[in-house]
Amino acid sequence: MFNYTEKTSDTLEFVEIAPASELPNGERLFVDVADRPIVIFNIAGQFFAIGDVCSHDEGPLGDGLLEDHNIVCPRHGAEFDVRNGKAMQMPAVIDIPAYPVRVVDGNIQIGIPI
Repeated sequence: MFNYTEKTSDTLEFVEIAPASELPNGERLFVDVADRPIVIFNIAGQFFAIGDVCSHDEGPLGDGLLEDHNIVCPRHGAEFDVRNGKAMQMPAVIDIPAYPVRVVDGNIQIGIPI
């Protein structure tokens, strides 16, 4: 998988998702963008977006327990860093997609590769 947060703006299309006020601190929002399941987190006022699919068994990831910046897969306990999609704990060894998030005019936008 790829960490899209490292791509430049000219290789991304930013898609408006929702007003930032609709995603309070500590909450998450599930969306589908360009046929990709994505979960957006608000952690202490910072927004992060990852693919909502565990690389271990392709099960849903976004409902897992959030511990600091790590999401724990509810199925088998794999952990991923929501800031960059890095696999942090077995059984996952493959990273998941991480997407850049920005707030423009009060609206959350996610960068999707062109």
